[in-house]
Parts: sequence; structure tokens; C-alpha cells
Amino acid sequence: MRQLSGLAGCTHPIRLHGHRTEHTIDTTTGEIGPVLHHLDSSQLPAGNLLLRCGNRRTTRCPSCAETYRRDTFHLITAGLTGGKGTPDTVATHPRVFATFTAPSFGPVHNRPTTGRCRCGTTHPTDDPTLGTPLNPDTYDYQAAVLWNAHAGKLWARFSIHLRREIAKRAGLTQREFAAFARVSFGKVAEYQKRGAIHFHAVIRLDGPAGGTTRPPSWATAELLTDAIRAAARRTDIPGPLVDGHEHRFAFGTQLDIRTIRSTDFNGPVQITDRAVAAYIAKYATKGAETATGALDRPVRLIGEIATLDIPEHARRLIRTCWTLGTRPELADLRLRAWAHMLGFRGHFSTKTRKYSTTLGALRDARAAWRRAQTLEHLHGPDHQADDDTTLVVAHWVFAGTGLTPGETWLAQALQPTPGTEGEPTR
Repeated sequence: MRQLSGLAGCTHPIRLHGHRTEHTIDTTTGEIGPVLHHLDSSQLPAGNLLLRCGNRRTTRCPSCAETYRRDTFHLITAGLTGGKGTPDTVATHPRVFATFTAPSFGPVHNRPTTGRCRCGTTHPTDDPTLGTPLNPDTYDYQAAVLWNAHAGKLWARFSIHLRREIAKRAGLTQREFAAFARVSFGKVAEYQKRGAIHFHAVIRLDGPAGGTTRPPSWATAELLTDAIRAAARRTDIPGPLVDGHEHRFAFGTQLDIRTIRSTDFNGPVQITDRAVAAYIAKYATKGAETATGALDRPVRLIGEIATLDIPEHARRLIRTCWTLGTRPELADLRLRAWAHMLGFRGHFSTKTRKYSTTLGALRDARAAWRRAQTLEHLHGPDHQADDDTTLVVAHWVFAGTGLTPGETWLAQALQPTPGTEGEPTR
């Protein structure tokens, strides 16, 4: 029970076979002393060491996805209000929340402000036809897949144009801009119901050293907003030549930019720190399977698609990826490997180096906390770990994934009620 409870509800843990031994070491002579602690996987109740899978997808492992969501929430929050090594003065820097959409690849069923779709129907919010093409035969599936494949590169080009636009409005050259200010951002990719990627981003204007330095007096949220709009209009990248058609990719015309206000702002609040962090964290654990009903794992054989219960629109997007993946000129896009992602091959959650802390740092802090709890259980509350006087010898090999039926039953009985998990304060 203790071993399974350490998984905190992970439904598909990784099983490792091996051992770990901790020795004392004499710092004067370098001699290895007695064994402090020895762990052998064969002597564990499950027969293996069980580790959380760490999958970020809610459909694959709700427990690990919830941990990923919380980490993303703390990462984004630290860049908005400070903490985790980021000074709280970042809350006074110009900050906006921007949403960048994909262009149109053909008319789809939607819920416009008029309330009536082009098909003449007023769709409810849970209508499965939302986002599907009005006429699948004329919908540009090829461009939709290639847009997803190039979305990450398009964002990289936008970030270059954004710095140029801000420098131009400040009357600076590119070289001079780096000495006065820096653009920091954290973003997440989300699938629209039609299967196209769009980006939600927190964009912040800092001093030259990032969040630790104040931005210059000319740096305002209005200047940042204007620069973002100009950069988005300028950004486009060339695409591949397919069947005589040369593709070119740019953001869609729908660009939403909102100034982020602090939670104690007394004026008309447009959007708050906490609301932005929660919104971005929510989409960090979702993929194409959530928006379009597609798959949450790679496609091994295209024949699988015919037997799966997925929407026809998602099926066509996956088949388009598979077909384009045979073309030598598109080999670098690896469309077959990313067919389950509808062609998107970038990271779902990314940030600039100076925005805030990192997911790795949050994981390391959590691992150190859990290790301290384990040592306290083994050696008592007065135990003091000293890495300089401890030698660790370990050897682990992969032994499989998942739980046995008996372990699954017991793990479900031990799973805490949602919202009551004993996670450490971060």
C-alpha cells in the first residue's frame, strides 16, 4: 500500500528492475564506509520499483496530467507575480495576454455572434459538428496539416519581428534594443475544434536582464500591444511546393490581445494574473484528442484508423498526414510520426529563458522534497542528508509499464478524492 500510494494515482507507471545503495564516505581518506541504505527492486512488494509515468495528457494519466497542469500554473504565475526565483516587481512590467489563430482552410460549422451558423442551424455548445467542414470535399486538408507542421517555426519568426517592431517604436536599432529591454514570454499551444493549432501567450516587456530589471520608461502595455499587432501582420514563412502549389503560412486575421492587470487593480479589470495562469495551465494538458476526438498516441499502421471510433474530420486529417508523409520533399516534417498530432510537432508549452522558473526546477524541488520524506521515514526526523559524504551506487533497467490487475484494484482503493492530494507546497 505504501509503494502504490507513492504513485499518487498514476495509472500507468514505469517499472524498473535494479538496485540502489548508499554508502558513507570519508572525506579525508576517500574510503567507502558502511552501507546507509540499500534498495533492491526484487524485494519490493510489486517486484519492481514503480515510477510515475509523467504523461501530460489527461486522457492518458489524469494524475500525472494534473501535476503537469499545476507546475505550468506555477511557472506562468511566477512570471506574472514573482516567486520561484523571479522578483515580484515583474507584476509592474507591461504584460499582455495574446491569442494567435490559424487562417481559414474552408468554412466550418461554428457559433457566430449572430447565433446562426452558415448551415442555417444554431448549434449548441456541445454539438459534435462544431469545427467540422461544411463541405469536406472542398476543405483544404493539405494546407491545414502543413500549417500545423509549420506553426512552431511561424512563432519563432514572429518573436523576431516583435523585437524589431518594439525597437522601431522606441526609436532604437536592434543592437541598441538589447541594451534597454528584453521580451519575455510563456506560451501554450491549443487545438481548435477544427484541428488547427493556435497559441495563447503571456508576453512581458522587461529590462535588459529580464525580470530582475525594470523596463525603460517608454515601455508600456499600449506600445507592446501595437508592436504585437504589427509583428503578427508582418510574419509569414514560405512553405513547401506540393503538386505545383506553393504554400505560404501566416497567422489568421483573428488576433486577441488583452492587457493583464494585477488582482488588486482598482480600475476596470480586463484579465487578471490568476485567470491567465489558470487558462494556460488548463490547455497544457490537452491535445488533439481533446478538441477533435483524434488519437492520444502515435499511429503505427494507417489501417488502424478505419477501425477506430473517431470523427470523420479527424480521420481525414490523420490520413492526410500519412499520405503527405510519403513525399521525399516533406521528409523533414515527419508527418507520419506526428499524424496523431495532426501534423503539429512542436512543444505544447514553451517560454523564454528569463520569463520565470522552469518545469525542470519544479520537478527537482518536488523530487528533493520526496527524498527528504523518504529519508525521514527510514532514519528518523533528525536525519541530515549530506551529499558530500554519501556515495550512491545504482543500476536500473526498464522492466515494463503498467500495473497488474491486483495492483490496479489496490491503487484505485488508495486513490485520494480529487482535490485532496498531499502535494507539497511549492
